[in-house]
Amino acid sequence: MRLLMGTWTTYILWHLRRHGPLRFGALRRAISGISSKVLTQRLRMLEEHGIVYRHHVPSIPPEVSYGLTPQGAELGDVFDALEDVSRRWLARGWLEREGRNATTSRSLSSPASRLNLWPDDR
Repeated sequence: MRLLMGTWTTYILWHLRRHGPLRFGALRRAISGISSKVLTQRLRMLEEHGIVYRHHVPSIPPEVSYGLTPQGAELGDVFDALEDVSRRWLARGWLEREGRNATTSRSLSSPASRLNLWPDDR
């Protein structure tokens, strides 16, 4: 659990689960608000733990893409369940589109809470 609870980690894995292998730049653009440094750190950590693989094609410029390993793919059902619950909460008005608690209108404090929960590429 500690591995998955790092800032941005779950969101990175969710994107890889949803969209399949992505090049670094595409992943960075898909996760608005994340810096290249943090994305690199999280991807390296996930790669070290066997959750994500890194595919490098030596070209100019180099092509680097990331995807889920079979071990990472085991999390698929978990992410599907979390997405289902999130969609139900959103439909009930428990979450606003920007990640605020609709019942109290109090802004959540974590960086991940400021994410656009449902990108337009559903």
